[in-house]
Amino acid sequence: MKLRLRALEPSDLEMMYDIENDESLWVYSNTTSPFSKHTLKNFIENSHLDILDHKQVRLVIYDDSNSYGFIDLFDYNHISRRAGIGIVIFERFRSKGIGSLSLKLIEEHVLNHVPIHQLYANISSNNFESISLFKKNGYCKVGVKKDWVFYNNKFIDEVLFQKILNK
Repeated sequence: MKLRLRALEPSDLEMMYDIENDESLWVYSNTTSPFSKHTLKNFIENSHLDILDHKQVRLVIYDDSNSYGFIDLFDYNHISRRAGIGIVIFERFRSKGIGSLSLKLIEEHVLNHVPIHQLYANISSNNFESISLFKKNGYCKVGVKKDWVFYNNKFIDEVLFQKILNK
């Protein structure tokens, strides 16, 4: 499997619509209401904007035969050279090493093309798969935000992970 990252295409609309409107994922993305196809179409149309202007970028994880999910950089701060990172792998492709390969690809991309010193991930404390993924790939737990997310009538802690990419 030769994974790559690519920019969003108009043909990704359905795939993005399914992910953004999957209520089981909302707890991890702080989403509280569905996205319309119109909104997502506009997002895709504006995805060509540079990370310096848009402060975020979403890329598709793919190979020659499949699309496997999305990886995002968000809240890009060019002065402090940091960005948040988020990843979603389609359910049928999870636990196959795609997440780890995707993290390596995005880290390589930013080291070569974006002035980023560090990446960070905010992960709900009950998202054990993501916590394991980021730990396994060299991200360090640097803090816990107590009762940070309110979901299903209860509060959930959020764990902050960080990785320094270059010294």
